[in-house]
Amino acid sequence: MAATATSARRVALASLIGTTIEWYDFFIYGTAAALVFNQLFFPKFDPVVGTVAAFATFAVGFLARPIGGVLFAHYGDKLGRKPMLIGSLMLMGVATLLMGLLPAYATIGVWAPILLTLLRFAQGIGVGGEWGGAALMAVEHAPKGKRGFYGSWPQVGVPAGLLLGNLTFTALSANMSEETFLAWGWRVPFLCSAALIVVGFAIRLKISESPVFQQAVQRDEKERAQRMPVIEVLREHPKTILLAAGSFLATNATFYVGTTWIVSYTTKTLDYERTTILSANALLAAVDIPLMMAFGLLSDRLGRRGMSLGGMLALALFAVPWIMLVDSGSIGLFLLAGLVVQACRTAVYGPQSAFFSELFSTRLRYSGASLAYQIAAILGGGIAPMICTALFAATGSSLSIAGYVVVLCLISFVSTYMLAETYKRDLSDAPTPTKL
Repeated sequence: MAATATSARRVALASLIGTTIEWYDFFIYGTAAALVFNQLFFPKFDPVVGTVAAFATFAVGFLARPIGGVLFAHYGDKLGRKPMLIGSLMLMGVATLLMGLLPAYATIGVWAPILLTLLRFAQGIGVGGEWGGAALMAVEHAPKGKRGFYGSWPQVGVPAGLLLGNLTFTALSANMSEETFLAWGWRVPFLCSAALIVVGFAIRLKISESPVFQQAVQRDEKERAQRMPVIEVLREHPKTILLAAGSFLATNATFYVGTTWIVSYTTKTLDYERTTILSANALLAAVDIPLMMAFGLLSDRLGRRGMSLGGMLALALFAVPWIMLVDSGSIGLFLLAGLVVQACRTAVYGPQSAFFSELFSTRLRYSGASLAYQIAAILGGGIAPMICTALFAATGSSLSIAGYVVVLCLISFVSTYMLAETYKRDLSDAPTPTKL
């Protein structure tokens, strides 16, 4: 029941489009939190405290992601990958649309931030279930020797979603006054999600189930209904889950430092123009797309582990220059720094779908890969903007953020070093259990 090259491309494209839509929904929240949520939903706070509070609601989405990962992974390993992709897309779309319709604090008082937080939680559950399903569908459909390349397609959904969100906010910022943007302009990206979800839903209905999963179902049909995949993977592979999460920590955190905290820092502290920063981040996101696919392809020849080690080491060495170039006030140097950081990060993130998928057996793959990814998302990206805001407020120096990045890179480097190389492993093989 091997997948053909045509079906592999169709599934990879469907994964790319679906993840782009889901990450668009997830990222526009971060941009809005950086630009307006402190004024609209936390107006009673001091501006710095309001920004921290807005970023705290941003972090709530990450706290919910492991719940979504566990929930969708449980059924994804029992019932299949495809139904979970459709369910996660619908949950994310409804939550995002409701955010666009949510009254602000001035209208409904304290219920505004409460409802905003609940909807962000729902977003987190949706995106928590999304990544594992999209990554596994692409990797498990991939032809032999091309898992890194095909697995990079759902990874591309991250910068593509960010690009789409930033372009939307940039266009609005360039054509609206500050008053209009605060009054209703910020809602437009959230409301546009409804049309995108319809497109993604139609595409995902047409793809086939993973052939690797179908083969596994035929082998253990009787046991499958009684299994608890999440419990099994935690019992059999706790060390692998923790190391995989650690390997992704710095990649995830620096992404949100660059796309969320730096947007707030540069526009509110360094006086960069908001439209300029959003345009720069959109350009950087566009560059991410070919980089991820290139590194995914390269990992099919050189392996996943070595590329990840090199990316983390280079990022640690560049952390201080990155922040200094951002502080320069030059948009050209800002872009140069961003390009270097992204090259380091995509060397890890491009092959990651394949790397994580190859660490676990088919019957536990959705659960193992999702848990590792979402644990790192909480400890890395979810709290990164809040930590950076607090560090800068406490020290008055942006170099404290560079120190934070270096520590994360060292953790990821050591975690990756302790993992095995996987790119020659057969997906039907069962990896040896890894006890703590």
